[in-house]
Amino acid sequence: MIQDIDYAAVAPPLVLAVAAIGLLLADAFDAPRRVLSLLSGGSLAAALAAVIALAAGDRRATFCLPDGLRSGGPASCSYVADDFTLLFQGIILGAAVIVVLLSLQEITDSKIPVGEYHFLLLAAVIGALTLVAARDLILLVVALETLSLPVFALAALRRYDGTSSEAALKLFLVSVVSTAVMLFGISLVYGATGAMHLDRIAPALARLPADLDPVAALGSVLVLAGFAFKVAAVPFHFWAPDVYQGSPLPVAAFLAVVSKAAGFAGLAIVLALGLPAYGHVWGPVVAVLAALTMTLGNLAALRQRTAIRLLAWSSVAQSGYMLAPLAVGSRRLPEAVAATTAYVALYAVMNIGAFAVVIGFHRRGTATGRWDTLDDYRGLARRSPAVATALAFFLICLAGLPPGVMGLFAKVVVFRATLAGGVTWLAVVMAVNTVIGLYYYLAWAVRLFTPSATSEDYDAAPGLGVRVAVTAAAAGAVVLSVAPQIVLQTVGQAT
Repeated sequence: MIQDIDYAAVAPPLVLAVAAIGLLLADAFDAPRRVLSLLSGGSLAAALAAVIALAAGDRRATFCLPDGLRSGGPASCSYVADDFTLLFQGIILGAAVIVVLLSLQEITDSKIPVGEYHFLLLAAVIGALTLVAARDLILLVVALETLSLPVFALAALRRYDGTSSEAALKLFLVSVVSTAVMLFGISLVYGATGAMHLDRIAPALARLPADLDPVAALGSVLVLAGFAFKVAAVPFHFWAPDVYQGSPLPVAAFLAVVSKAAGFAGLAIVLALGLPAYGHVWGPVVAVLAALTMTLGNLAALRQRTAIRLLAWSSVAQSGYMLAPLAVGSRRLPEAVAATTAYVALYAVMNIGAFAVVIGFHRRGTATGRWDTLDDYRGLARRSPAVATALAFFLICLAGLPPGVMGLFAKVVVFRATLAGGVTWLAVVMAVNTVIGLYYYLAWAVRLFTPSATSEDYDAAPGLGVRVAVTAAAAGAVVLSVAPQIVLQTVGQAT
């Protein structure tokens, strides 16, 4: 039977797919760099406009099972464009536009092939957009691999750099192992339930015979392990610092924000829609993962002396905070998903801003050897007051201190959800880790306003793309710190 396809529902990834093909053709005919970059950024903006248009309408779904339609009941659909999907697609596309802006100068400085770079970037974003809309396990895996495979190549595009190749290899090996584990888990869930669509798996698990309970429980844990890699949770975290440092920095920003947001959306979809009946199994596992992830990430960040590795370990620790609300299991699960979603949305703005500043001043330092260690940021407030103030504000937001109210609200939301779910010991671990995180965020922020040991100054300034990215992220952070309820109300409606 030929299915009808709702092209409006799949418009955001479809726009990017057409643009990616057009970009490859334009590159084959030696189109100028600026044209290719404009095509990439313009297609992301067009996809974002499609998301906004869809948000104004009703829920849409496509690729639905014909037997569900014939029975007169609700159809099981593989791709659903509901409020939750559109919220995450908006986050992903907004962050991807910032990544394109950050990439403009990096492509020139690192001699990266511009056509390949933007094609791979758009392909990875297509995977992320599909992942947050997937409602069956097959599409989830395909979308996850569509997101992951281009990133391997993006990490290795600085072909003359052995560090970049090493980063791509580490990312590839860990991804292969985690995918194999996840596929094995999916096979167990399918064997126990006979279903792939999440809305059919959930009722099947609720009435599962006792002899199949161990199979389904093991399958649920293994599926969770596959997503743990994508969000850099312990023990699948160890790729993050080396990959962030070895990749082109805009790719590191993509991994820290876009890839992480898509991974958490996929995880929340699977746990809330497909596996709520086994919340008593995966809930304690998520709690342990969250505690280990935030603790190890924060303790490792304390020892870092370079900006990019500090952001890498900080990103690992932040994943622990995002996982914490999901540790409640099936108890108050909608509230937990809302808390995780709100944290992801606020974190995306804070982290992409910090990466934007680091990328801009890393470019300045490539010729001088400076702007590598945290101490190299001393005196930045004297040379670039506005940029130093923006970076300090992003760091304060990540620490969860006023006036970075958006970061404070994010922490409060996940604390409240964790306590409401009865996981008190994890809330205590979060409180201790929040105090640890204050030290290294504030230590970096203080350096910005400390006089430099050298009187040497620099006339070069970050490129236009970096300045626009920093300005956009700073504006978003200020708005959300003044009115964090914008995100909280939006998330509440979407979840």
